[in-house]
Amino acid sequence: MAQVTALLLVPLLTLLLSVSGVISTTFTIINSCDHTVWPGILSNAGVPPISTTGFALQKGESKIITAPTSWGGRLWGRTLCSLDSTGNFTCLTGDCGSGKLECSGFGKPPATLAEFTLDGGEGLDFFDVSLVDGYNLPMLVVPKGGTGQNCTTIGCVTDLNDSCPSELKVTSSGTEGTSVGCKSACEAFGQPQYCCSGAYATPDVCKPSTYSQRFKSACPQAYSYAYDDRTSTFTCASADYTITFCPTPNTSKKASQGQITASTPKTTTTETPSVNSAMIYEGALGESNASPHTRGQVSGSHAIVAALSIALAIWRSWHCRALF
Repeated sequence: MAQVTALLLVPLLTLLLSVSGVISTTFTIINSCDHTVWPGILSNAGVPPISTTGFALQKGESKIITAPTSWGGRLWGRTLCSLDSTGNFTCLTGDCGSGKLECSGFGKPPATLAEFTLDGGEGLDFFDVSLVDGYNLPMLVVPKGGTGQNCTTIGCVTDLNDSCPSELKVTSSGTEGTSVGCKSACEAFGQPQYCCSGAYATPDVCKPSTYSQRFKSACPQAYSYAYDDRTSTFTCASADYTITFCPTPNTSKKASQGQITASTPKTTTTETPSVNSAMIYEGALGESNASPHTRGQVSGSHAIVAALSIALAIWRSWHCRALF
């Protein structure tokens, strides 16, 4: 009887915890590029980090990662990585400075970013694709199973490397090499009007530059500079997410209808979350969106308690019947 009770309680608890938002979000990361990509992940300060912070994806491979409840952070792709004779791991774009496959800090610009704050205000996920740190790879983010008026496919699927202005261009070897990245104007020149710093540290003063407008024209849904919030932040409720590097035009078009037609990934690996020391994160999302509201935290806690109470009451009822 006890075994039957346990078997019945498991799906009930799963259903109740799913409704209450306790079950974590999954990210499916796909490499559709014709070369290897080394994704890097950095968690917000003060939230449980994802168990992996860096790995390799060969052409056509994918990886499924599970994020803890209320996780927030950024994800990007590193390119042209290598291991030297001393065992030091470095990448030409997106390098996180750890000297290892896994990251322990920010990716060095230029790097196309996907940024997330899960279970934020009103229980919504806030997410964006950002070119504030420049661009190195096309990227598409597709919500799966989520709801909301602003819950939609976003990304930057245009290859900006070839059209990058010479003063922003990063090449594989010297000035005559292949273009592998496009810096932001802030990274290239370090001037306050491009970085929205100093006297330009407010949205009223810091306006789009000719460089950020170039990014915005090519990728209208992506952040092009620090205060590009109005057209660049999106929200979903109860979604999982697929992040694709180098999506094909066909993939991009059909993904907006919830149908990804990218080639089938070779392998899929699942990671479970573990709680380590929190890492620092500063993304395009402002503080008002970066941290869950107290109301969301309280309602989530109440939902957990309610779910456990119901399960306990059912168990007691069945247990008493078994005794008599």
